[in-house]
Amino acid sequence: MDTLSFKTVSVNKQNANKEWVVIDATDQVLGRLCTRVAKMLRGKYKPIYTPNADCGDNVIIINASKVRLTGKKWTDRVYLTYSLYPGGQRKHTPESIFRKPNGPETLVRKVVKGMLPKNRLGRQLLKNLYVYAGSEHDKDAQQPKTIDINQYK
Repeated sequence: MDTLSFKTVSVNKQNANKEWVVIDATDQVLGRLCTRVAKMLRGKYKPIYTPNADCGDNVIIINASKVRLTGKKWTDRVYLTYSLYPGGQRKHTPESIFRKPNGPETLVRKVVKGMLPKNRLGRQLLKNLYVYAGSEHDKDAQQPKTIDINQYK
């Protein structure tokens, strides 16, 4: 055999086939929704997935204010922040984050960020996520397609 019959395709920024998708978060469990969104941002649902490249889709999440948490996670789960000053460590619950201005968007973005790689690629992938508390978004020019996130595993 003179040539290889199969070639490994490595995707880069130029030949990545990125799409725009809209996901409705109404009555979705936060963790399950965000794991699927993180996989879509990485491109793991595509056959051309490359671990070191941004080959995922641009994701728009609407109705983030209607997301739900099971059990006592609204009050019992704790997120820590630190201001780099002595005594500057603060504890936040999902309920306290949710009550602030832009709280639903912040909470969903924080959960998705925790599921992405902690490096340059993860920071770049997070820029492909757009979260809106209501049902309106300003990305109509990109002609996003609406998908049902429950069909993905």
